[in-house]
Amino acid sequence: MNKDQVKGRVNEAVGKAKEVAGKATGSTSTELKGTAQKVAGKTQAAYGDAKDKVQKPD
Repeated sequence: MNKDQVKGRVNEAVGKAKEVAGKATGSTSTELKGTAQKVAGKTQAAYGDAKDKVQKPD
């Protein structure tokens, strides 16, 4: 795993936690920030996956 994959997966998890916390507290702002961070994390992880695949072809 490269650093983009790791950071992306961490951002996904933190974003999901923020999203859940926002729903639990009724804070739309926190929920939306969490959703945005989760999507950004997925994107970064996908970039890392693609980068890893290019460096280590099957």
